[in-house]
Amino acid sequence: MDSFVTNRSGALIQAEHLRKEFHGPGGKPIVAVADATFYVEAGEIFGLLGPNGAGKTTLLRMLATIITPTSGHRVIAGHPADTSPNVARRHVGFLSGNTRVYGRLTPREVLRYFGQLYEMALPAIAQRTEELSSSLDMNSFLDRRCDTLSTGQTQKVSIARVLLHDPDVLILDEPTLGLDIMARTTILEFVQQAKRRNHSIIFSTHDMGEAELLCDRIGIIFNGEILCASPLDELMRQTQTTNLHDAFLAVINRKAAA
Repeated sequence: MDSFVTNRSGALIQAEHLRKEFHGPGGKPIVAVADATFYVEAGEIFGLLGPNGAGKTTLLRMLATIITPTSGHRVIAGHPADTSPNVARRHVGFLSGNTRVYGRLTPREVLRYFGQLYEMALPAIAQRTEELSSSLDMNSFLDRRCDTLSTGQTQKVSIARVLLHDPDVLILDEPTLGLDIMARTTILEFVQQAKRRNHSIIFSTHDMGEAELLCDRIGIIFNGEILCASPLDELMRQTQTTNLHDAFLAVINRKAAA
């Protein structure tokens, strides 16, 4: 498997031996992420796969600077997230399948609110709102309350929120979870466009078809540990399989049997 060298000049996401422990009953530590080391380069989609409870969401939230690691290091777009989390956070857009928008606000108001959270000037927020509204075809509902929008329209608002501050890094935690085919298509097109714009993208999913379609490399996490980070063809060669589903199971079963 990969040597997981992280000091790569083209990498916008670098994780080195990230670990996260939570306090369980009686103060007993619960290890959510044991040891995660990998990188993601500009213009690359890195697929993060793992069973439920493997540590995917905790790992992604550490990289998005939402939670602090117990140990290890993170570098986001050249900025050390451990010592300068606020600076690193300005370069990250985070989207999950559980992302919600404020129903009583219009999309324009949602974007204004989040733009101010990112300390953007009001003219810059207005300009980016117009740009994103045009590129995402949001003009017809930009000033309607979000609780009147369809699922697909709501997803476009969420995407616009993620892109508002023009982040270099996109961290997507099961963004198509529970979506219908039209809303799911919107998300997948957004990811492919972001790759073409040279963003660095982590795409976490349980859908092997999505991962095969989108991802340049596949990372598999199990019991909080990154087991591999390889191109799909290399992963299948290493596991002597012919598809991602079987390769994933082979990696997990090999580790479980060790």
